[in-house]
Amino acid sequence: MKSNGNNIFLDTNVLIGAYSGVQSDVKCLNYLFSLTGKRLYTSTLSIAQLVSVFQKKQTNEQIKRVIGKIIAKINLIGFSDKDVANSLNIEGPDMEDNIQFVISKKMNCFWFITNNRKDYVNFSNIEVIRPNDARNISQD
Repeated sequence: MKSNGNNIFLDTNVLIGAYSGVQSDVKCLNYLFSLTGKRLYTSTLSIAQLVSVFQKKQTNEQIKRVIGKIIAKINLIGFSDKDVANSLNIEGPDMEDNIQFVISKKMNCFWFITNNRKDYVNFSNIEVIRPNDARNISQD
């Protein structure tokens, strides 16, 4: 299955960073939101992880506002037991990252943006970049 250069997957840590005020992640999202013809994706797993992290420092109302902002601009990809099983066949150093990779491939994402690039070095058919490098994604 061929990757689509218009499909961009955002890892959990980029979303958590952006909505926690980490400037490199905020700038990355703002740039991606400005692009036309691109489709942004993240996983329902990422949303659950974001909620888990934010519950320690934000109210439910604040978290709901963040999730509302995310789902207004980023498409969510669900995951299944089959996706988890497929991730077991990947030799990546981080099991959760293996699952995220499998989920991203469901939408043929070409770009994968993460602050944790080292855990994705073994993956093929995807371009893994840090938020600071998001400007390498052109408007087309």
